[in-house]
Amino acid sequence: MSIVVIGVNHRTGSLPLLERLSVAPADLPKVITGLSSRQNIREAVVLSTCNRTEVYAVAERFHGAYADIRDFFCELGGLDPDELHPHLYSQHDESAVAHLFEVAAGLDSAVLGETEILGQVRDAWELAQAEGGAKSTLNLLFRHALETGKRARTETGISRSTTSVSHAAVEMATERLGTLGGRRMLVLGAGEMGEGVAIALLDAGASHITVTNRTHARAVELASRVGGSVVAFEQLPAALADADVLLTCSRAGTTVVDRDLVEAVRTDITTPLLIVDIAVPRNVAAAVSGCEGVTLLDLDDLRDWAAKGVQKRSREADSVREIVGEEVERFITEVTARQAAPLVSVLHERAEAIREGELERFAVRLSSLDPVQRAAVEAVTKGIVAKLLHQPSVRLKQDAGTPQGERNAAAVRDLFDLP
Repeated sequence: MSIVVIGVNHRTGSLPLLERLSVAPADLPKVITGLSSRQNIREAVVLSTCNRTEVYAVAERFHGAYADIRDFFCELGGLDPDELHPHLYSQHDESAVAHLFEVAAGLDSAVLGETEILGQVRDAWELAQAEGGAKSTLNLLFRHALETGKRARTETGISRSTTSVSHAAVEMATERLGTLGGRRMLVLGAGEMGEGVAIALLDAGASHITVTNRTHARAVELASRVGGSVVAFEQLPAALADADVLLTCSRAGTTVVDRDLVEAVRTDITTPLLIVDIAVPRNVAAAVSGCEGVTLLDLDDLRDWAAKGVQKRSREADSVREIVGEEVERFITEVTARQAAPLVSVLHERAEAIREGELERFAVRLSSLDPVQRAAVEAVTKGIVAKLLHQPSVRLKQDAGTPQGERNAAAVRDLFDLP
């Protein structure tokens, strides 16, 4: 049994490919259930963000699990294996652990050290737990990943300055325009990314912020937080005609702003319009870039912009890599420890509790026994339990620290519902 990660991210795939492989939040429960029910996959967590779609799995057989997950990506994106293969990466065991820890620490993000990814890792794990995809092995792995991400941000300066994709989008817009003061800002989307954008705009000195969202109540709530105004989603064309900057981050999954809309609302308007689209899939059609007076920037532009700042924080990144290395070692040590003595002890405690419970259930029938007979019953039942658990206990101890030992330990925990 191995821990594996297989996926496509901003380094291995283009933005159009990432759009095709993005998993909508509403579809994630079904995806997790489908993956974890496959013959070669014991556990599964799916991490789908604007920069990546990754499947973390506990594989019964690596090659079988790889084929299952590859087929999932092909079905998701409508791709042939030959089209997908150049963009797909895979790692297993210690390398997979290190990869997740680097992701959680912000080392694998387009914006180095960004903080949003830590919450996204947590959300992916919690959803997988709720859907039965994350069990003993991935629960331990993701708990360590979150601890690693928090430690990286506490002990180093990796997250100073630009701390999120939302923040980076606003900084990129500010760099383009010189200042946001006095400009009319329109934010499309009021989810986590929209909240980040709106707060970053406020911090950057924007004084005219309008929020629109399909769910009107969320737009009202966000606008009230930043002292902005709200426009109904159906009134987007009118709001767009009045905007100097449009920042889009809706998880609509479809194009919301196309060229026809932009050209229609900008008739007789000569002031320039800057659009920054950080949604995946994109909210703004690429053809909008051809509209007169309109500048369209997307995640590809943001990644190029963010890359300029990576060198400045390379020393911090090196410090984070040291933390990741330490945490990987700690994880491996805990995995080994969980496979042997503590697990054997918990298993015996569970069995003893069951034995005592059964004797209590038959207390009335056993009440006529004299002390000698009662002692004999105790001895016989304890002996049965000890003999039944002897071989499993020996195997758990013998195989600790090996792939087989990890498989045995996970199976025992899951079968007996042990912590």
